[in-house]
Amino acid sequence: MDLTLFFNPPGEGLPDDTPTPALGRSVRIYAHKMPDYKDAHLAIIGVPEERGAGKNSGTALAPDAIRKKLYQLRRSNVPYRVVDLGNLKPGHDLEETYTRLSEVCRILLENNVLPIILGGSHDLDIGQYRAYEQLDKLVSFLNIDALLDLEQDQHTAPASAHLQKILLHEPNYLFAYTHLAYQSYLIDPDSVAILEKLYFEAFRIGQMRTNLSEMEPVIRQADILSFDVTALRSADAPGNAHAQPFGLTGEEACQICWYAGLNEKLSSIGFYEYNPQRDDSTHKTAAVIATMIWYFIEGFYHRKSEQNFRSNDFLKYVVALPQHPDTIIFYKSKRTEKWWMEVPYPEGLERYARNSIVPCSYSDYQTATQGEVPERYIQTLARLG
Repeated sequence: MDLTLFFNPPGEGLPDDTPTPALGRSVRIYAHKMPDYKDAHLAIIGVPEERGAGKNSGTALAPDAIRKKLYQLRRSNVPYRVVDLGNLKPGHDLEETYTRLSEVCRILLENNVLPIILGGSHDLDIGQYRAYEQLDKLVSFLNIDALLDLEQDQHTAPASAHLQKILLHEPNYLFAYTHLAYQSYLIDPDSVAILEKLYFEAFRIGQMRTNLSEMEPVIRQADILSFDVTALRSADAPGNAHAQPFGLTGEEACQICWYAGLNEKLSSIGFYEYNPQRDDSTHKTAAVIATMIWYFIEGFYHRKSEQNFRSNDFLKYVVALPQHPDTIIFYKSKRTEKWWMEVPYPEGLERYARNSIVPCSYSDYQTATQGEVPERYIQTLARLG
C-alpha cells in the first residue's frame, strides 16, 4: 500500500547544520519521497491530533517538537534501519483518525516494522491497540500514566476515557493490562478495584520507586506500550497541562524505555500528551521524551532473541510445592540472567500458548523455593481461565 496517501512530511526537515554523528543522519525521513518502510526495523509516526486532549490543547504540535530534539542526539554504533513516515493526516473526526492510525500500524506490524508513535493526545492509543485486531493473537497492554483514564461521564474528554474503550473493545484480544506509575491522590480507588476484578495489575509510583528493577518483568510481558507524559514529574516535564510534582524522573523513564526496547515481544510504542505550548524556554520536556526514545531504540538493537526456552541458552528449574500446583517450572537465561516461569493453559486453548511462559524475577523463584506460589503465577493462571 502507498502510505503517501496517509501522511504529510514532517513540519521541518533536518537543519543543514545537523552534525554528521547525529541520529537524524541515520534516519530515512519523508521529504520529497516516502521512504521504503518494508526493510526497516522501526518507523516513526507523528500524529498531530488534539481533538481528544481536553484541557491539554496544544498536543498537535508535539511530533515536530520532539523530532527537533531527537534528531540532534548522537547515534551509536548500532545498525540503524529507521524510517520517519512523517505526520499522519487527521481524519474528519477522531474516530477516523483512530482508524487511519490503526491501519498504518497494522501494515507496519505485518511487515515486522515496529511503530514509534509521537502523539497527540493519549486517546490515540485506541488506534494503536486496534492495529492488533486482525493479527490473530492475544496481546498484553502496558500503560504508563499518573491517571487511570477510566472516566465514563459523557462530557469527559476522550483522553480521559480512552482506557474504557480499550477494555470494552470487541472482539476482545486483550490478554493482560498493566498500569504503571499511577498516583493514588489523583484517582478514584474504585478504578483500581475494577482492574483487580479483571485480574489486571496496577502499580503506584511509590511501588515502582522502591525497586524499579522488579518492574522489568512487567515491562517484558508487554506487546504494546502507551506512555503518557503526565507520568513524568513536572520538574522534568513541564510541557503538560496535568503535570504533577511527584511523577517519574527523566532517568526512571529512560530506564523503563531501555527495558521496553529490550523486550522482544514489544511491537509498538506510543508517546502522548506532550504540549509544546506549556514547555519551558529550553523545550525540556521534548528533550526528555527524545532521550527516552533514544534509549528505546538502543534497547531494541540490543535484543538477544531469547524466545526458545528449549535451547541450551536456558537453565531449567523444576520447583516442587507442598500444595497445588505440585511443581512450577522456571527458565533462566544463561546470557542475560533473566527469568521466566511456565503457567499451564487449559487443554484445547492453544491461543494462550504464547502467554503461558511468563517473564518473572529471581524473587518469584525464591518465593517458590520457600513453598509458596508466586503472586505473578496466580494472576496469570486466573487470566488463562
